[in-house]
Amino acid sequence: MKDKVFGVLQRVGRSFMLPIAILPVAGLLLGVGSSFTNETTIATYRLQWLLGEGTVLHALLVIMNKVGSAVFDNLPLIFAVGVAIGMAKREKEVAALSAAIAYLVMNTAINAMLVLNGDILENGQIAADVLEGTIASACGILTLQTGVFGGIIVGWGVAALHNRFYKIVLPNALSFFGGTRFVPIISTLVYMLVGILLYFVWPPVQNGIHALGGLVTGSGYIGTLIFGLIKRALIPFGLHHVFYMPFWQTALGGTMEVGGQLVQGGQNIFFAQLANSANVSHFSADATRYFSGEFIFMIFGLPGAALAMYHCAKPEKKKAAKGLLLSASLTCMLTGITEPLEFSFLFVAPALFVVQVILAGSAYMIAHMLNIAVGLTFSGGLLDLFLFGILQGNAKTSWLLIIPVGIVYFLLYYFIFRFLIRKFDFKTPGREDDDSETRLYTKADVRARREDSAKEQPESAETLDPVSAVITRGLGGKRNISDVDCCATRLRCSVHDETLVNDALLKSTGASGVIHKGKGVQIIYGPQVSVIKSELEAYLETAPEELYTAGTEESGGQKEFDNGGHRSAEIVQSILISSPITGMAGDLTMVPDEAFASGMMGDGAAVLPTESTVAAPEDGMIGFVFDTKHAIGFETDLGISLLIHIGIDTVKLEGAGFEVLVRNGQRVKKGEPLLKLDLEYLNKNASSLVSPVICTGLSANQKIRLLKEGKIDAGEALFAVDIYGEQP
Repeated sequence: MKDKVFGVLQRVGRSFMLPIAILPVAGLLLGVGSSFTNETTIATYRLQWLLGEGTVLHALLVIMNKVGSAVFDNLPLIFAVGVAIGMAKREKEVAALSAAIAYLVMNTAINAMLVLNGDILENGQIAADVLEGTIASACGILTLQTGVFGGIIVGWGVAALHNRFYKIVLPNALSFFGGTRFVPIISTLVYMLVGILLYFVWPPVQNGIHALGGLVTGSGYIGTLIFGLIKRALIPFGLHHVFYMPFWQTALGGTMEVGGQLVQGGQNIFFAQLANSANVSHFSADATRYFSGEFIFMIFGLPGAALAMYHCAKPEKKKAAKGLLLSASLTCMLTGITEPLEFSFLFVAPALFVVQVILAGSAYMIAHMLNIAVGLTFSGGLLDLFLFGILQGNAKTSWLLIIPVGIVYFLLYYFIFRFLIRKFDFKTPGREDDDSETRLYTKADVRARREDSAKEQPESAETLDPVSAVITRGLGGKRNISDVDCCATRLRCSVHDETLVNDALLKSTGASGVIHKGKGVQIIYGPQVSVIKSELEAYLETAPEELYTAGTEESGGQKEFDNGGHRSAEIVQSILISSPITGMAGDLTMVPDEAFASGMMGDGAAVLPTESTVAAPEDGMIGFVFDTKHAIGFETDLGISLLIHIGIDTVKLEGAGFEVLVRNGQRVKKGEPLLKLDLEYLNKNASSLVSPVICTGLSANQKIRLLKEGKIDAGEALFAVDIYGEQP
């Protein structure tokens, strides 16, 4: 249960990354545009000739300001689309469109309820008795102020609908609306009802959120400390995005009236003040308490820890440690991405991470106490400090205080880390007991191997991308990988069998660390992870269908663990099962029946018939024919028991639409007709004609491997039954 919850939360955190990724660009546009159109700034530096009204640059900067503001003004819609894309398993563009439609539909339904109940008057004005700030405009629609929560509700719900229905098969008369076309239809209907429901449900939820936000805000500096400690402690689990986003984007992070508008969320408040900076004497430290402290430990503190680790490295390994730690430090200082540094000591010395959590958490509180109010878009690096601290001026941000506090933090990190590393002999980079070199692949290695391979043999998936090949082996092989995605710094994978994952192989590709939680695997690479993910996905398209046991060398055969997960096994025989039907083939998930789709009835494949003949898939014997003629039990000469089930709920037709051509116990040859189907009648009267072809008596050492998807002819190989045996 815990693993399942972790997996869900991991996907939730991952889904936030797409909308979050736009914030740095929007913040850059807003920061630059606002800073250099500020009349005080222009007058102070005597730049009227360059940036004053009427100049080309002034016009361009005004546009940049408005474009940046547009992103922050429409974050709920962006989150709706982004979360739907992140949570959808396949056909993500359909999920995105459906989410956008659902968001508009939901808010329109809420608007209609507000109008019908007199909360919004006929002239479009808000009624006088409505609590201020509870109704706001979303994409031009006056609706309840659901904020980013509203977008997340839409994104999650649409993704769930999408994953459930994007392969749905409708009756023939409605077949045009099946598949992916059904998703925006069902999303529209569902979110019309959700909008009506939210009219009644959201006001008390809204009041609760405001009360909780007031509790956090009212707890003062202690509340800020607790926030900082929790956020940093969640880093190893990859759940920090789930935790901090509500404080940044919703009323949990406070509310404030800026420029006549009620704004919710710490980050939103800062950027609203930034856009209205001419009327702001000092940005709100109560709003920035959730991120201003990051500049202290990201620019100063963690580099101090890196210096301590370098000075504690063994002489013979100092050079290698220097390169690793210097690169990670620069990444941390410039961009605020801390994970390459944090994971350099997290797994070898968890006590050091505890120190990091305490020091980093206290930095949030200290920044709050000193009234430091520097905003950020993504993380607390030098780039954001320059845009939202230095450019805005010390009078509005108190950014200069970061320097003396940061120096103190640099010294604290350095001396505490140095003392603990030497006192307890922590195996930080450069202090490993193993003298063997851990090889990290580089682009040069890839190119060299590619060139060498091209001279000796034809290119394959592995020779084209050896790094992805090693990652695939480390995850247990292509057949063990169920999902690949990434956040800002981590490759996030789901596997079928977690015991097949080889951490050593994964770390040899340049990973800082590997996190296991159930069937979820997080591999820490740093900011280049998006490229690694893209290359891995491209590699997996042509990679061999193999399994690898953890800790074994590569071999020619497919390998996996037995049911006990202890002894290795290999395929000793593969039995091919041909399709009995001409049509469209796919896995069992395309069957619109939970019992079949989940594999409860047995494993196999599914075919949607396009021709009327059902033929014997292999040489064998008819076990039984159902009285209602809709299904046949079949046993191949090689001992595989099959159930050929034509359509879903066709038992209700009581034999109509079917003509049986064989009898119980009859021996047949492959391709011999078994049934004739009246497709016109069945399409009109059956709920679905998707037909499962399943193995009903598989043993523990037998597994199904799908061989064909899409158009298939009767007699063409549909799936294989792989039989595993213990290695000697």
